[in-house]
Amino acid sequence: MSRLFLTAGGLIGGLAVATGAFGAHGLKAFLEAQGQAANWETAARYALCHALALVAVGGLDAVRPTAALRTAGWCFLAGTAIFSGCLFALAATGVKMLGAVVPIGGVLLIAGWLALAVAGWRTAG
Repeated sequence: MSRLFLTAGGLIGGLAVATGAFGAHGLKAFLEAQGQAANWETAARYALCHALALVAVGGLDAVRPTAALRTAGWCFLAGTAIFSGCLFALAATGVKMLGAVVPIGGVLLIAGWLALAVAGWRTAG
């Protein structure tokens, strides 16, 4: 799993920077006109933060794999895809129904942090 989480973290991190820059420059006028600039920025910020979390989980999993770390990695991966993916899509399309899906991704991200805390608690000490 470490290879998957490290690779996904790297890819998501690169995409977060690219989409953030594209939103701030290429789509700025469109997003502001639609009132969606904040959603786009939030999607990029959360993707970047959780890309780093995936890289950390991948690195830890390479050294000392645990079920809690794998759970954290899967939650971060799925949560980022759902949370940031739906926010990007909402900002780009204005389809309000996507906003109802975003909290599912948020819950997965929270679950990922809790699973990482469990892994830390069980490992350290």
